[in-house]
Amino acid sequence: MTNTIGDIEQADVILITGSNTSENHPVISSVVKRAVHLKGKQLIVVDPRRIAMTRYARQWLRPHLGTDVAWINGLMHVIIAEKLHDAAFVENRTVGFEALRKTVETYPPERVEKITGIPARDLIGAARLYAAAERASILYCMGITQHTTGTDNVKSLANLAMLCGHIGMPGGGVNPLRGQNNVQGACDMGGLPDVFSGYQKVADEAVRRRMAAAWKVADLSEKPGLKVTQMLPAAHDGRLKAMYIIGENPLVSDADLNHAEKSLRNLEFLVVQDIFLTETARLADVVLPSACFAEKDGTFSNTERRVQRVRKAVEPPGEARDDWRILCDVATRMGVPMSYADSRQIMDELRTVTPSYAGISYDRIEQQGIHWPCPNEEHPGTPILHREQFTSGKGVFNAIDYAPPAEMADRDFPLYLTTGRVLYQYHTGTMTMKTAGLNEIAPECFVEISPQDAQQFAIADGTQVGIASRRGRIQARVRISPKAVQGTVFLPFHYAQAAANRLTNAALDPICGIPEFKVCAVKLEKAA
Repeated sequence: MTNTIGDIEQADVILITGSNTSENHPVISSVVKRAVHLKGKQLIVVDPRRIAMTRYARQWLRPHLGTDVAWINGLMHVIIAEKLHDAAFVENRTVGFEALRKTVETYPPERVEKITGIPARDLIGAARLYAAAERASILYCMGITQHTTGTDNVKSLANLAMLCGHIGMPGGGVNPLRGQNNVQGACDMGGLPDVFSGYQKVADEAVRRRMAAAWKVADLSEKPGLKVTQMLPAAHDGRLKAMYIIGENPLVSDADLNHAEKSLRNLEFLVVQDIFLTETARLADVVLPSACFAEKDGTFSNTERRVQRVRKAVEPPGEARDDWRILCDVATRMGVPMSYADSRQIMDELRTVTPSYAGISYDRIEQQGIHWPCPNEEHPGTPILHREQFTSGKGVFNAIDYAPPAEMADRDFPLYLTTGRVLYQYHTGTMTMKTAGLNEIAPECFVEISPQDAQQFAIADGTQVGIASRRGRIQARVRISPKAVQGTVFLPFHYAQAAANRLTNAALDPICGIPEFKVCAVKLEKAA
């Protein structure tokens, strides 16, 4: 997030898109609800489903799946045409405005309505509301990113925020809500194939030299590794022979699961390190039991970039150990001696090689976390990014045209499928499905369909149906719901027994490599 969670309440207007906030981020949703109810803030929700947050919205825009670039361009068209943009911010702090203007000029509300299904008058109203705000905050999640155009979607939201000058101030910003605990921290630590910790590029020779000196090695490769969505096809084709998976369950969470399973089975050697025996762990040649969050010391970096201490509360069961201790032992046995006294020593090393974490120590975050970047121990941290300038100096507008999803509905597969989460289960259910109370509330997969589609296909509420795509088939119980929009069905992806990802499309965003989980074509069939 460019801003903090607490900042949300300082916004005059909050725009939520691609986020079922009350079910995926209930704590943050309570901040938004409080801002609306108690402080009179205005909320715009852009989502194809009638999610709970729409009840709090001043305006709800309901786009067709995969049309985000079009409606964002439409908002900017109105804002520029009516001279509602922040001309001083655009002039002083950005570049590329003229190219953006020419592109969004071709997205008048009438054209956007044909692409997205959003009525022109509603689009105009939302544009005026967002632009008129003194401070406006954008919140988004995987409904924006998990598309073949996910990178374009995010850049378009950044365009919108810069156009109106809603950057670098309390109550402003472009704020991604992270999908899992500490995923921000994992990325910060270099858990991406082309960077070291703190997003320092492996291609940067100066960075490589500094890292090599710290780790006491001769040199480090400038070649990026593979993205996970490149690893599975490589395993399928025999180019990747072995895989080491830590804390991930791709046999439920990956797109096009039938292909993913074939890929993992084709490996010569698979290691899984996790706290429970997941669906993926059951395929492994070796399973290494690791300690859970409550059984170890360390830090989490949350969605607002706040680095916080985690303290051991209980001893791990059986032979479970800290992930870092397991990795050190494996590395040592493979010929790279690696040893630390404790997690504090790891943090001390991290600070020396990561400029954005240089000022963050265990002592400083003993009572309260610090937002990175924090370049030295005198620095208070950076709750709000881009106050004076952007990382690259001036913010860059990206002129982006709409492109449709990779797969469209047709006569054979007449419905669209989108996937997501429910409040009472988490991710692949590795932990939550071991909780009796949660399983009582949300025991099985369901397919949410609109009353119109239920009538068209003569489907009764509560019956079992088959849902099929070009990649697979599952069965789920029908839930007729006013949340659903005609022509689109929704499946939660948590349930391995009826895994939604047996249906989803593995087509990738060409830039970041994320699959298009949020749009694919399906059909409903009578259950066997």
